[in-house]
Amino acid sequence: MAVQTTLDFELPIIELEKKIEEMRNMSSRFDISEEIGILEEKVNKLRSEIFSKLTPWQIVQLARHPERPFSLDYIYLMTENFTELHGDRHYGDDKAIVGGFAEIEGQTVMIIGQQKGRDTKSNLYRNFGMPNPEGYRKALRLMKLAEKFGKPVITLIDTPGAYPGIEAEERGQAEAIARNLFEMSRLQVPIIVAIIGEGASGGALGIGVGDRVLMLKYCWYSVISPESCSSILWRSWDYKEQAAEALKLTSEDMLKLGIIDRIIDEPPGGAHRDHDMAAELLKRALIEELNQVSKMKKDKLLDMRVKKFGEMGFWKD
Repeated sequence: MAVQTTLDFELPIIELEKKIEEMRNMSSRFDISEEIGILEEKVNKLRSEIFSKLTPWQIVQLARHPERPFSLDYIYLMTENFTELHGDRHYGDDKAIVGGFAEIEGQTVMIIGQQKGRDTKSNLYRNFGMPNPEGYRKALRLMKLAEKFGKPVITLIDTPGAYPGIEAEERGQAEAIARNLFEMSRLQVPIIVAIIGEGASGGALGIGVGDRVLMLKYCWYSVISPESCSSILWRSWDYKEQAAEALKLTSEDMLKLGIIDRIIDEPPGGAHRDHDMAAELLKRALIEELNQVSKMKKDKLLDMRVKKFGEMGFWKD
């Protein structure tokens, strides 16, 4: 896949890759395979060095990369016979949340995800991946449908947050998210949650309660975005990098804090560099976790789910 958007810290890698491509075009006239091999080793070494020292803010940038796979990309790459279902049966159909039955390795699942757009037109159509109340109610309707037929649920999180507009509040945004938290905590089928991009605030939590919570390596998950945190604490967005550091929002931080259960590797250079490999890595992890939780008895599964989220956080009497 051709990368059209390049982040600042990716530039040295991209420049070397362009040189390799130019040399390959010349290889029909000259034997320069040895030189190409040396440059390829240099690229791999440089990529490893850069990506081993990424700052939290750089990880936030990777999670927002416009060429990164979105929920529908993963759904179509990982599953078969996906049948999208629409509407919350109360108000309307929120295009920022997609979902339906699909087959993954022959197993029927209900898969639900937050969906962004890739250009202005599709972003307006998807409301920039920010769900309204009807989106969360649609997600809950689909989860209840999965429960009715005894099918596991997979949710894919990628949102800058729930839509903060007045009309969303008028239609009960807070209640819709709170209702999902309550209902997901006692849903009678296995739930696997995967953070595939941005996981911001209650917008992410609205489909984020599960038996296992997975997170792709270059994603972030936090109660607030670095920009909003900077705006509140410093009255300016200029301190977003410091805010990202303080928020402890990376996958490594989340694993140490016990918020997630597993980090899923991404292709070299990030998921946006190879959609097929990213989907394969995610698919393997989902199948492994599904196989484990599907073996548990229902009562034990629910007890462990409640205990898992009940033990999060720090407090004093």
